[in-house]
Amino acid sequence: LSTVGPRFDRVERALRADGDGLALRADPTALAPERLLVFEVRGSVQGFAQAVRRIPGLDLIDEDEIDDREQTDEVDDLEDGATLTDAKSGTTLYLLVPDLQGLSQLLSLWREWKESGEVQGRAPWRNLFKRLRDLRPWGPQDRVRDVDQRALLDDLQDWPEDRPVRLELELIHRTSSDHRGRSEQSITRALVGVGGKIVSRSEIPAIAYHSLLVDLPKAAVQQIVDRDVAGLAGRDEIQSIRPQSLVKIDATADSEAGVPSPPVGDLEEPILALLDGVPIAQHPELQGRLSIDDAFGLEPITPVAQRFHGTAMASLLVHDDLNQRGPALPRRILVMPILAGEDQFLRDRLVCDMIYSAVVRMVAGVEATAPLVLIVNLSIGINTLRFYGQMSPFARLLDWLASTYGILFVVSAGNCTEAIELPDILTTIEFDGVSGQARESMTLQRVAAERATRRLLSPAETVNGLTAGALNHDAVPKFSIPAAQNYDPFPSKRMSNPSSALGPGFSNAVKPDVLLPGARERLTLKPGPVMRAQPGGASRWAGLKVAAPPRDGDLSNLGFSNGTSAAAALLSRTAHRVHDALQSAYGQGFLNLPKQQRAVLLKALCVHPARWPEETAEWIIATLGAQGKHVRNKDEVRRFIGFGVLDADRAVTCAADRASFWASGMISAGQMLKISVPIPVSFTAQARLHTISATLAWFTPPTPGRQSYRAVRLEILEPDSIKSLGVLSAKEQPDKNQTKRGTVFSRRWEGSKAAALTSDGTFVLGVQRNPDLGTPTDNAIPFGLAVTVEMPGVVTIYDQVRTRTEVVPPIRVP
Repeated sequence: LSTVGPRFDRVERALRADGDGLALRADPTALAPERLLVFEVRGSVQGFAQAVRRIPGLDLIDEDEIDDREQTDEVDDLEDGATLTDAKSGTTLYLLVPDLQGLSQLLSLWREWKESGEVQGRAPWRNLFKRLRDLRPWGPQDRVRDVDQRALLDDLQDWPEDRPVRLELELIHRTSSDHRGRSEQSITRALVGVGGKIVSRSEIPAIAYHSLLVDLPKAAVQQIVDRDVAGLAGRDEIQSIRPQSLVKIDATADSEAGVPSPPVGDLEEPILALLDGVPIAQHPELQGRLSIDDAFGLEPITPVAQRFHGTAMASLLVHDDLNQRGPALPRRILVMPILAGEDQFLRDRLVCDMIYSAVVRMVAGVEATAPLVLIVNLSIGINTLRFYGQMSPFARLLDWLASTYGILFVVSAGNCTEAIELPDILTTIEFDGVSGQARESMTLQRVAAERATRRLLSPAETVNGLTAGALNHDAVPKFSIPAAQNYDPFPSKRMSNPSSALGPGFSNAVKPDVLLPGARERLTLKPGPVMRAQPGGASRWAGLKVAAPPRDGDLSNLGFSNGTSAAAALLSRTAHRVHDALQSAYGQGFLNLPKQQRAVLLKALCVHPARWPEETAEWIIATLGAQGKHVRNKDEVRRFIGFGVLDADRAVTCAADRASFWASGMISAGQMLKISVPIPVSFTAQARLHTISATLAWFTPPTPGRQSYRAVRLEILEPDSIKSLGVLSAKEQPDKNQTKRGTVFSRRWEGSKAAALTSDGTFVLGVQRNPDLGTPTDNAIPFGLAVTVEMPGVVTIYDQVRTRTEVVPPIRVP
């Protein structure tokens, strides 16, 4: 109280200083900064939004999850359902206090708490005040985040006085178009007043997005950096000010002559779209396999020599890593370029505006250019917009497009290529004396120590999409390093690359979802006052082989790629192959499913085979974990590898000793569906290792501006008879409460005891829709479910259950 009380008193004085201004305005949605209160609260305050709605005059306009990894103090008397992890994170709450009545009620509650430690009849308020660690009026520090302030400060150091600086201003979104218009007019006048101008604008009401791309003189940007209330940072119409979005790209490297692929025949219409740079469509590896829709006119302005990234990603989608060439996809890939020269966005367009226009053009309405597309690959990350708890506009857009049009967005986690400090190593000679296993643990510890700056790059926090991290693996026969000061950080572990961005995602959800190969990343030692290890780029010694722009006139030139961009492309390719396998096995029975159901089914099947490598999980816990802190230790594992490493072939095919089932449908509010799964006879006949795994995926309508952004929550209900099946929850997977936080719910059970025989030879999994959060929806939600039963080495499992499924594939799945 001694700390928070004076802060609240200062807020009270600031609110009352306006006198008559406290009267309810004619425009009830007007936002004055002295009326927007920012609460920073320890832990998760359940029921707070409902409490606000019950108090006249208070309007909770936004809630953002924040991460407080430095917070170590214990919080007593946690609310029901809260965990220690909740206590060490927190929530930022924004309260609009438009009139004196609301202010008086708020102050009355606060005084009651100060005097007695209780708030009679209002437990959520009591819990709020108990966890309050900061309280202040909304102001410039909220509009200009620390990370953006540092980036702008760096830009200004050598910036010419006569050259404008381009920034993005996201405005407070108003539900009324008239109010939005007045806000924009007010900001336009302010821009003119400081010598600035609007370059481009965008409104997408469905995701509460209203942004301006602006040019400002250096002096006005300095005011923003200084968080001067007299400048734009003090304007109450603005929600955030940040540098213009720039892409973090993994460039191809090296080159070698290619051997052209066989000619391509007629290919089917695309179900997969690539939003990326302009590709070399006439490259022998790609000729006839791409459909280019140059909606933004980028092909004529992008030099052929700079078409690296789009060409590389298209190559991985079509052929896999050319070091281990896979079967080419049987459909064309739609490519809609969104990156121009040097693989950057157009300077005069907002990113969200381009993505929105591209996707709507592809799939919306009767004039859709590619109506069959249900997978979209985005191997890009916004380097100027890392995830620190608040959903970015880019991620909000993908979530809305996914739920509205039934599209599975596959995105890259992002690459954090900054050098890693090795403070305990002084010289390269000293480094040479460190053993291989000690090097692995040292590198892991140093990456973990810098986790706060190695977060996901927007839009990797997408709730409805799948996020790919980079596995430190490739198909190069031998990891040959040309320089002694280079080293493989994890030669004996199936582990993410050191540069692969770390989770978790929004509301502590599992992110990245899965890992796929991103090449073995070499680290180069950089001596100095502090020894550093710099992640290296792709090369013939450590990379995925891909098609590349011509070199010395050779159109068949090949190069090498790495990182999370490559991993995302391989995940999109896997989703396409899963679709092909289901189409082959079930024909129109699968293709006639609504698009939304097919998309979420692909989502489930792409996560379902992912596994934590047992040795890797144990090593991460041994290196970073704490004794007896099982949930926290699992949190460390999933931060690096999500649900695990994805075996793409396992996602596509069954085997004699395992059988996978799928179900897809719609689930309404409050509904619980029962799914019967056959028990293989061998489960009951033999006491040997067997596993049951289930993965549920769905798309939630997003609710921007609420902590309960993920409105719809589904989960798999564990069978009551799970122990009778001879299995228990597997250790090598995220904790059950951790997997509940996103839109993929995945569980695995394993054991070696013989299962008990049930009367009908089945067990029942429940798919339940829990009460909606935030703004409930009465709409039914599409879901996809994958279930696998497996008994390694028992080759009769598939046949034992195949004939007992409700929908039998007309051909045997290989």
